[in-house]
Amino acid sequence: MTRTATELLATTTAALAPDPRANPLVPLIARGEADRTTTLAALSLEQGWVIPADRRAFLHLALRAAPEAPESAAFFTLLAEGEALAAERLGAFSQACGVDEARARTYEPLPGCQAYPAYVAWLALNASPADVVLALAANFSAWGGYCATIAEALRTRYGFTDEACAFFDFFAEPSPELERRATDAVQAALDAGHLDENLAHTYGRLLQSYESTFWATLGQRTETPTA
Repeated sequence: MTRTATELLATTTAALAPDPRANPLVPLIARGEADRTTTLAALSLEQGWVIPADRRAFLHLALRAAPEAPESAAFFTLLAEGEALAAERLGAFSQACGVDEARARTYEPLPGCQAYPAYVAWLALNASPADVVLALAANFSAWGGYCATIAEALRTRYGFTDEACAFFDFFAEPSPELERRATDAVQAALDAGHLDENLAHTYGRLLQSYESTFWATLGQRTETPTA
């Protein structure tokens, strides 16, 4: 029996769900045990590199997809627009962590944190856009859950304002429009016979692995909380 896009997205997301133990940092943040001016600051600074890189990669994927797969192009365009909105919200979080312009300008990003956007850029250059839609849609489920946990902890454990939490609120909030565009893109690729499920699964598995590396790298910077 032929699977629908909705079924394929659900099964792929379930198959690629990360081991809860693969993220050592989010539980520490949830308990208020990650230092504000070192670990949380590093999280903001790394995102300052990730967000613009991912936005450019999504725009490139949209450009590649546009001629033959407008549904995939629409998905990537919406992702790029979301990254731009997220960038606008990141500054308040960085300021709450004690990051100023001088620190941001001289910060040296960590290789373990930048492996994820580097791989997204590789996908933008080398992978079929339809396969990337499926891989990214599965990966975003875990990311959204992490952001929801962090947003709650920043308020309850660290006393951050709503403005300082807005970056994580943005990604934690379900997006019916993004889900619809992902479903449309995957369905169009299935109907056209342009989706390689094995490759998409490989891409998704690597994305999850690189995301785990991101959190593990930051987790190594955890110190005694600062009041």
